Amino acid sequence: MLKRLPWALAGLPIMAPAIASAQSGIDQAISDAVAPIVNPIVSTIFYSVPIFGTNFPLIVGWLVIAAVVFTVYFGFIQFRGFGHSISLVKGDYLDPKDAGEVTPFQALATALSGTVGLGNIAGVGVAVYLGGPGATFWMILAGLLGMASKFTECTLGVHYRNEYKDGTVSGGPMYYLSKGLSEQGKATLGKILAIFFSICCIGGALGGGNMFQANQSFAQISSIIPFFEGKGWLFGLIMAALVGVVIIGGIKSIARVTEKIVPGMAVLYVGAALIIIFMNIGAIPDAISAIFTGAFAPTAVAGGAIGALIQGFKRAAFSNEAGIGSASIAHSAVQTKHPVTEGYVALLEPFIDTVVICTMTSLVIVITGSWVPDSGVTGIALTSKAFEANFSGFGYVLAIAAVLFAFSTMISWSYYGLKAWTYMFGEGKAKEVVFKLIFCVFVVIGASMSLGPVIDFSDAMIFAMAIANIIGLYMLMPKVKALLADYKEKLASGEIKKIK
Repeated sequence: MLKRLPWALAGLPIMAPAIASAQSGIDQAISDAVAPIVNPIVSTIFYSVPIFGTNFPLIVGWLVIAAVVFTVYFGFIQFRGFGHSISLVKGDYLDPKDAGEVTPFQALATALSGTVGLGNIAGVGVAVYLGGPGATFWMILAGLLGMASKFTECTLGVHYRNEYKDGTVSGGPMYYLSKGLSEQGKATLGKILAIFFSICCIGGALGGGNMFQANQSFAQISSIIPFFEGKGWLFGLIMAALVGVVIIGGIKSIARVTEKIVPGMAVLYVGAALIIIFMNIGAIPDAISAIFTGAFAPTAVAGGAIGALIQGFKRAAFSNEAGIGSASIAHSAVQTKHPVTEGYVALLEPFIDTVVICTMTSLVIVITGSWVPDSGVTGIALTSKAFEANFSGFGYVLAIAAVLFAFSTMISWSYYGLKAWTYMFGEGKAKEVVFKLIFCVFVVIGASMSLGPVIDFSDAMIFAMAIANIIGLYMLMPKVKALLADYKEKLASGEIKKIK
């Protein structure tokens, strides 16, 4: 059996035993049929090399190296521009007359809803179990570096977007790959990369952004509400109906929902984490010491310091998706007069997702003493154990958070998949409706079946997006630098100024 869903959980399963044992009959038949086809593809995308006793996926290196390059190339933009990013999100520079469909805050919330998910809960548990407390340090570092990747791809997403007469827009890697490389005389390469990206995005949206979310949220709900046990189809129908109601209205409807759900679920989850941290405030100095000591001289994890680094980098890359290109699709719909504004807004995503939410999870695990090397308690079980050490009702909070995280991820990825779909098959209401119906059907399938290799394949598709995207980002870096210089000049001259 393949390692399950490295995007969400860094390679370890969290599927509930009842769900896992239900993989029989048609589930098993489908798995057996597709495994010989998808297994080699998944193995290629997540190809790993052994380093000091632990495996390092090359795709993680591809993402982290790119983040380092963009950080240096743009002069540590994520630190110098952090304050300006906050101002933009607040709407200080927003003119309602600007082209676009959603506000900067709505675009940020929509993109965040696609990344903040079960990986923040279960994936961090995997990273700490395998890499020790030291993995937290490297996770934070990779998250900070990833902010520069988001800046780069989201600036390009807005600059090369299509704006239509009815006020709608379409943007993302498929557009800046085809248009941007065409400007450089590489139209054929740009088109090939754009089509490759679109195919992978559609596959990832239906699987990792849909079926997996429905499957795992059902597992959590059925664990606390016995009525749903064995009724995945019913839970799937309910979720599909809720998803359908939201996505039928397009990005504006999705943004209106995510701008409410994302702050709510962040407050719910981070609030619970802060309660635990304050209840164990005396353990914080030792926890911080363990994180720094473990980052450079761990003794209880495979691979030592390198093992901690690898697990931290994996968790950050799998969590915030910096360099994948998905977020630029959401940010392309923003109302703005200059593309760089959304680059600034987007760089906040890895900070919120990884530096804040993932770190909160890790701190709770470390300060409660829940991490025990070789205990076998990992993933969502480790996170749950840590919270329940001081908060006995966390099982219900976890279930609610899981459903909220899953639902928000599904509606965001429906938009990503839709834009890749319309890029491939053309714009038009009828074509949009077809994809939305397909997406809702896959919600029911995801909640009702296991389909291990199928979901593994879709997960690989999400990370395959990064191959095409980062190639394009490297080639278009000078364009982003020129846009940044233009924006700074207009900001200094007062041509772009605060509205509020």
